[in-house]
Amino acid sequence: MQTLLRTPLFDRHLALGARMVPFAGWEMPVQYEGVIPEHMAVRTDSGVFDVSHMGELEVEGPRAFELLQSTLSNDLGRVADGGAQYTLLTNESGGIVDDLIVYRLSPFRFLLIVNAANREADFKWLREREIAGSDVRDLSEEYALLAVQGPRSLERLGLPEAMAFTFSEGEIDGIACMINRTGYTGEQGVELMVPAEDAPQLWDRVVERGVTPAGLGARDTLRLEVCYPLHGNDIGPETDAISAGLGWVCALDKEFTGVEELRLVKENGPQQRLAAFVMEERAIPRQGMPIEGGGEVTSGTHSPMLDSGIGMGYVPAGRAAPQSELTIDVRGKPRRARVVKKPIYKREADPSGGD
Repeated sequence: MQTLLRTPLFDRHLALGARMVPFAGWEMPVQYEGVIPEHMAVRTDSGVFDVSHMGELEVEGPRAFELLQSTLSNDLGRVADGGAQYTLLTNESGGIVDDLIVYRLSPFRFLLIVNAANREADFKWLREREIAGSDVRDLSEEYALLAVQGPRSLERLGLPEAMAFTFSEGEIDGIACMINRTGYTGEQGVELMVPAEDAPQLWDRVVERGVTPAGLGARDTLRLEVCYPLHGNDIGPETDAISAGLGWVCALDKEFTGVEELRLVKENGPQQRLAAFVMEERAIPRQGMPIEGGGEVTSGTHSPMLDSGIGMGYVPAGRAAPQSELTIDVRGKPRRARVVKKPIYKREADPSGGD
């Protein structure tokens, strides 16, 4: 039986009475007070997530840019020092090995924050493609990562406004950290990368500032409301970026792994698309539920903001347009749903411009 890994904040979660569950090989908090109050805290004020299970890979050297430009889907040339970019690691068929964020630390040094379940595979993938003048290292065990998200997150932390997808070196109550204006909730927020040994103290300072601890349950409902894909559910090595609605992070005018296949899908049009939907009957869709006429739910939950079932799933391209009617097999019972434009939930007046 596999021994579950623990983040540097494990004891803090137990002290707060968190319910711990296995996730991507880690023992992680799924909730503290409850998914709905934690979700609402992030939408209305601020919440803090332990995302230290995520992987940190560093690529350095005079040809580091060249290596990444040939393996990542987005155009890294658009990113200046101090900037970050959402991008994909793709295979020869255009499938998604992982979705990640790359941070440009300098012209010759880049940080990749990758999904926990894919850390080893991503590291191996890049190491196998190393070129002279590039060096890929796994720094994951050296760092912890705290995501502070919500409309009052910067205010709670005493941080100034900053553009999304930028980062800087700074501190929170004297604790030095890398402050990344990124996140996975659709709200304003930051992800704080800190040496592992400093993580418990940083967590304490953040919570003392009135930020609500939040678990994986709320993280999933928040990301699904804004239609952020989850690798392993909505995207994976067998799904291509165009069908998944991620063509916007693929620079098809440059050469990278799998670009020829993606150009063909773009030219011919995908056979299926990842559609977002809202249930029109009282039902909660779940991953794996069949969609009538061909298709399957890839992610589903109850939306605290809409008080209805929501989800995403692949359907034939002709049925993916907003307002299309879907019928989902919910535990043997047909239930009506309607395709909606992404995101499913959108703040009416978001001063931050999202995250």
